[in-house]
Amino acid sequence: MSACKTLARASLSRIQWKPRTLVFPLKFHSLSPLYPCRLLPPCLSSFDLSSVPGCRIEARSAIIRRYGCSEAAVPLEIESSKSNTEVSSDQKTSLHVPEDSCVDTVVELLTEQKEVSRFMKMERRPEAEGNAQLQRWFPYLDKFKVGSVYLSSNEVLEAIDPYLMEGRKERFRKAVKNRTYSVCLVVEGLSDYGNVSAAFRSADALGIQSVHVISRDSSKRYRDNRHVSMGAEKWLDIELWNSPLECFRVLKSRGYRIATTHVGMDAVSIYDMDWSCPTAIVVGNEHKGITEDALSLSDMHCSIPMKGMVDSFNVSVAAGILMHHAVCDRTSRTGCHGDLTPEERQTLLAEFSLRHSNSAVSIANEYAKRKKMSSR
Repeated sequence: MSACKTLARASLSRIQWKPRTLVFPLKFHSLSPLYPCRLLPPCLSSFDLSSVPGCRIEARSAIIRRYGCSEAAVPLEIESSKSNTEVSSDQKTSLHVPEDSCVDTVVELLTEQKEVSRFMKMERRPEAEGNAQLQRWFPYLDKFKVGSVYLSSNEVLEAIDPYLMEGRKERFRKAVKNRTYSVCLVVEGLSDYGNVSAAFRSADALGIQSVHVISRDSSKRYRDNRHVSMGAEKWLDIELWNSPLECFRVLKSRGYRIATTHVGMDAVSIYDMDWSCPTAIVVGNEHKGITEDALSLSDMHCSIPMKGMVDSFNVSVAAGILMHHAVCDRTSRTGCHGDLTPEERQTLLAEFSLRHSNSAVSIANEYAKRKKMSSR
């Protein structure tokens, strides 16, 4: 019914009709009064509503709303006395979902360091010092900082949950349940935005939460964005690095082994690897592949066995195959892919809720203010 109402708002200045032998009432919400349309003469092939006496045609733009939050539940019908953009106070909520930006987010993320940090909301865990190596990596602390006040993940969820629709919350819970940090993706020196975006999309779809991007040329990182990420970058933890040495040093301190994709005599088939071990998968440039620095610093080389005449996949396709096989192998060995503890799931769930929209952060900020006032 809502779809019909939306379509009825489209321009009705000209509607093509085929001759009919039946008499029927023409009923549209934008027409007043109802006008009975009778059999058209054979000489008429079209019917111009604007020429019908007594009919008033109102051009209204279709109202498009998202259904990720309670604001989207506002009915499409708005009283005629109000403008199309006006909503009554009882229909408004504090949680606002902004419109999509015309500037592609992946471009901003990969060209400006500050754009990456704005996605991460909860406090980050400090890196291991010296040669210390963690057995298991999870990047977030159970803290969201608002000025001098810290909110726990439970408090963040308590503040934001009333403003999210049940379907959205269930989507968050399902995604978090299937997330892991035990496998991460590293893309080195890719020059095509489309390949980077496609790799991001595959990582999100397969539950790989952590993605790392190593820039080959900081003055001109990428080109030719094709808008294929479908917003996946919003839900991933993306970290940018200037060199393989810098990236691999941090990953090894977090407990990862570095597996670079490379066709060589020492390369191990991905089907012979144990993916239950924390592993960072590294894919290289579309034309030149993995750099010599990355190859020498990695712990192992791996390859996808080829059965045809060509000897390589497109880099984004290769990344998707690697991550998919890692998920399947981990599931067969451990029984599941997602391996977060209940505490980590709640923290990541709070992180997702905060990333939902800028209004979600504002709601959490107001909650923190009330908490501070009550503690005095």
